[in-house]
Amino acid sequence: MSEKVSSILVSQPQPESDKSPYFGLADKHRLKIEFRSFIHVEGVSSQEFRKDRIGMGDYNAVIFTSRNAVDHYFRMCQEMRVPVRDIVKYFCVSEAIAYYLQKYVVYRKRKIFHGKQTFGDLIPVLKKHYEGKFLLPCSDIMKQEIPNLLEENEMGFTKATIYNTVCSDLSDLANVNYDMLVFFSPSGIKSLFKNFPEFQQRKTRIAAFGPTTAKAVEDAGLTLDVRAPLPNAPSMTMAIEQYLKRANKK
Repeated sequence: MSEKVSSILVSQPQPESDKSPYFGLADKHRLKIEFRSFIHVEGVSSQEFRKDRIGMGDYNAVIFTSRNAVDHYFRMCQEMRVPVRDIVKYFCVSEAIAYYLQKYVVYRKRKIFHGKQTFGDLIPVLKKHYEGKFLLPCSDIMKQEIPNLLEENEMGFTKATIYNTVCSDLSDLANVNYDMLVFFSPSGIKSLFKNFPEFQQRKTRIAAFGPTTAKAVEDAGLTLDVRAPLPNAPSMTMAIEQYLKRANKK
């Protein structure tokens, strides 16, 4: 039987809402759950971006996959003195990202479109506007499935790397131990070993969300204890709770 789990470190920022399921999980199982970003993004400078010779003002349609992409797209426009034109259409992976655009533009439904949640959901929407000249603002580690889907559906687009995902400094955690570490991207695993090259798993449980993260865990020679999403555990918190029911059983 596994040893009990009493402390968990989630490699993400602290949730803004106190209604996060992590807090309910902590109360229910009397856990100490803490949050810490293992990675963060840094904007590419306009000077560096100019080397790619991408004219931001040449595109009449922009595809957004995250809030970071939104922030850095408009930052780059400002730094390169590219006016935000009314004719540009914005296509967002989710409704939440679409609403986030209100931070930069007047929200008009005829110019802002969104899918349900996944990039695949957005493809039918993009196809209705196939005449658009699409720009895809992204990070240096964008999931390959996104450009693959666009290419498979013969959507003309240009990738614009305007921000990089980098490892955060975790040196203050050197002498802090947790019973479980929770990861959501391969970059989180990379950050773990960059900060702690001598890391040994021992009794620490590892949880991973998504197949690429799970593969990164296993490629690093670690044991994956909690995997999500699964049919019976579509969220990370549900997968953790199922594990806790076994590991923390009296």
